Parts: sequence; structure tokens; C-alpha cells
Amino acid sequence: MAEPARFIHTGAAPQRPVIAAKNLDLVFQTADGAVQALSNVSLTIDKGEFVSFIGPSGCGKTTFLRVIAALEQPTGGSITVNGMTPEEARLSRAYGYVFQAAGLYPWRTIEKNIALPLEIMGFDRAEQDKRVKNVLQLVDLEGFGKKFPWQLSGGMQQRASIARALAFDADILLMDEPFGALDEIVRDHLNEQLLKLWARTEKTIGFVTHSIPEAVYLSTKIVVMSPRPGRITDVIESDLPRERPLDIRDTPEFLAIAHRVREGLRAGHAYDD
Repeated sequence: MAEPARFIHTGAAPQRPVIAAKNLDLVFQTADGAVQALSNVSLTIDKGEFVSFIGPSGCGKTTFLRVIAALEQPTGGSITVNGMTPEEARLSRAYGYVFQAAGLYPWRTIEKNIALPLEIMGFDRAEQDKRVKNVLQLVDLEGFGKKFPWQLSGGMQQRASIARALAFDADILLMDEPFGALDEIVRDHLNEQLLKLWARTEKTIGFVTHSIPEAVYLSTKIVVMSPRPGRITDVIESDLPRERPLDIRDTPEFLAIAHRVREGLRAGHAYDD
């Protein structure tokens, strides 16, 4: 008698990466000739991760973020965002983007600046007001909605910019060195607030920075990149707890990760030489 068929339980299906890049290249054509910004970049980012990109100026950190956002087109390899092409992800409003400068319109109030993408997307006024109120609470700017950008500090303006990116509730938040122009005290405060915001929203975050302490403090994964053409020299998975007071930066665990980041940056320069 033949044995009955056996069904083997293999558990839940593996989760699809939110962002998956494979052998990605990007070459810019300029008046002085071709410039290779990215070379053979492969990376996966899973749902809910906080991933920082760090490397020297011109290494392709921002270029890679812009490829994810369909603001630049790769010339080789492949990339998907939520299982779609970057263009499809943009059309489906899969991400919010925070630039280096807050980019707020000075003639619009803070709440009107935040509501702008919602207006463009066709949300009705009641839904706009609801979402603006919610994101102002998320970034601790309650009571400032009627102010104009010039009435707020630089740090508050950048929080308003983050609120604008959160207003349409995309799953992915892309942040291109949003705190780079701020002084260290304000930057530390915003780093703390960003971690709390990430914990509350569970967004997947891609974050460009030049600061080793900032990258280590914020991230679950740190991607170290080499000088142009941008390559990934190391991907560091952080085992720091998700709740991180600022003084965690003085612990041996934090310093060990920071040391590995520095070694990755040095290795990138050696490879370039």
C-alpha cells in the first residue's frame, strides 16, 4: 500500500523586502565625459528598518536615495520598491521624501505647507485638516500650525518638513541629511525625536548622513559607501536596543559599532586608491 502524501509545514512565507537593489549602476553623462556615481550596488531593506547611508561627499549616498524615489534613473542592474519599479512606487505614493533644506513656502503657514501634497492629491478639506493635525502632534508642533516658516527656528522648520512627508501616510520615509545644517544641540534633540517618531509610526526609513555618531545612534542597519564610484564597503547590523537614550553613545557597544563604521570608511578610501 502506498504511503499517504506528507505535507511539510515550512512556516510563513518570507517577507518581501521593501527595497531591493541588485548590481545597480548609475552613470551620468556630463560635458566633461561620463561620471560613474554608483557601481554594482546590491542591498535589501526590510519593513520597519532604519537604514543609514554614510560615506564621503560625492560617494553616491544621495544618488541612491534619489534612485529609490525615481528622481534618478539607473543605467544598470535592478531595483524594486514595495515590489514595484521606483516609478510605480512614486505613482502609488509609497514614500515621503525629506530634503536637506526644509523647503517650506514662506507665504504659506506651517499647516498650509504640510497640507500642500494633500491638496495636490485631491484630499477633501476635512481629511486635510485631520491629517495635518495628526502629523503636527507627531512632530511636537502643536500650536504652531498658524505660524509662518520665518517665525520658526531651523529645527522646527525641519520638523515641519518631516510632517509634510508624513501627511499622506506612506510606508517609507526617505531623508537626505535633514539635520546636517543644524547645530549639535538641536541635532541631538531631533535625533531623539526622530527615534520616537519611528517607534510610533513603524515606518521604513532610509537616512543619508555624514555623521558617524548620528548613523550609529539612529539605525538598525548602517550602509558604508566608498568614494566615487559609489560602492558598498560594509553593511553593519546594529544590535543596540531600539529605545536609545543619548548617553548610549558612551557605551562600549556603541563605540564598537562606530569603530567598525570608521574602518569601513577607511577601507573604501584604500579601495579607491
